[in-house]
Amino acid sequence: MDFKTAFKPITVQPQMIEVKSFEMIDEEIGEHSFTEDQYPVVRRVIHASADFELGKSLIFHRDAIRSGIEAVRSGKPVVADVQMIQSGVSKQRIEKYGGDVRVYISDPDVMEEAKRLNTTRAIISMRKAIKEADGGIFAIGNAPTALLELIRLIKEGEARPGLVIGLPVGFVSAPESKEELAKLDIPFITNIGRKGGSTVTVAALNAITLLAEQE
Repeated sequence: MDFKTAFKPITVQPQMIEVKSFEMIDEEIGEHSFTEDQYPVVRRVIHASADFELGKSLIFHRDAIRSGIEAVRSGKPVVADVQMIQSGVSKQRIEKYGGDVRVYISDPDVMEEAKRLNTTRAIISMRKAIKEADGGIFAIGNAPTALLELIRLIKEGEARPGLVIGLPVGFVSAPESKEELAKLDIPFITNIGRKGGSTVTVAALNAITLLAEQE
């Protein structure tokens, strides 16, 4: 049997698909209060998630974009909580300035220490990361425990990130971890509620690297 459909795609050119998608987002987003430098991040998060509610829930520290751009252009490392972020981010734009993307959660010493202390690898990975990634971008999209530990280390003066992109998804501790991040006077990008995830964290990070490249 020959199955056919009357529907034809608007375009099959990858670049044109992205352009058209952004045009549709610009048309549909409606009123918002994001600044000119924040909106590219919002737009890429919506593009990655097809979720306007998620995009509109983003919160930016006043220095988030500037500090993120400076971290990229200074060759600071990017620390991700899970490999999915490391796989999705555009490493070329980070490596262009001498930076790299690091994930510590599966390091043998992290796994061993987490087992010894009967805690999560995400927590131990943040303790290791702050020793090796001072001034870097911390991109957390999966583990609220990683974000809460990073917040604790920041409050105690042990961590000095250039930017924290804290968008973990989930029910247990995810909304609360983002609320705690939003209380800090350090450069951050986060959102309200349970939504988030590695995909939108990658989108926000890629938006920052694009802005860095365009300067």
